[in-house]
Amino acid sequence: MENIVVLTGAGMSAESGINTFRDIDGLWEGHDIMEVASPQGWQKDQNLVLDFYNKRRRQLLEVSPNSAHKQLADLETKHHVSIITQNVDDLHERAGSTNVIHLHGELCKVRSQIDTHDIREWKKDLIIGDLCKHGQQLRPHIVWFGEEVPMMEQAIKTTQQATILIIIGTSMQVYPAAGLSSYAPDTAPVYYIDPKPANTSQKNLIVLKEKATSGVAKLLKTL
Repeated sequence: MENIVVLTGAGMSAESGINTFRDIDGLWEGHDIMEVASPQGWQKDQNLVLDFYNKRRRQLLEVSPNSAHKQLADLETKHHVSIITQNVDDLHERAGSTNVIHLHGELCKVRSQIDTHDIREWKKDLIIGDLCKHGQQLRPHIVWFGEEVPMMEQAIKTTQQATILIIIGTSMQVYPAAGLSSYAPDTAPVYYIDPKPANTSQKNLIVLKEKATSGVAKLLKTL
């Protein structure tokens, strides 16, 4: 039984219909990224930030896991599989994966502004006046720019134990997530599935220039 670690990015969920919200000019839904994904943006205009994530959450609830999500979940019947995702959607879990680390938070959860342990499931719109147990406004459970990535240490430890590393649908440009592959053991083959793979000096690299669904299908036939 292999210990397979899978690192997934936006390309993993694109075929499910998840809009990345990031335009070619760098704007998200017409907003500068710092307006909707930073502590400063939150302090400046909470209504704007809440509206942005409410739209994303509504869209997420309308889509379903694609075949790549489902095949990775099925892989658990043969191997130990850990998924480390940069995505904030819950499509891996809905497909059946049981060991998922979310580096950048989760869209269907909210948390207290002052108590990092006060996290709760949330499927409806989050509005001004939705308070935590301390009487403070709830915020999206998302890791914004300038904030620490609390699951990073666990992700590093998981990657260090990989016998196979699979990277799917990520540009390998967003840090610290992009540095995770360097923690894989030298003996572990690294499969990189992306239609436009980034240049990387990763050891033991095998590139599949494919979308997530077709690339995962091809790869799993060889494992």
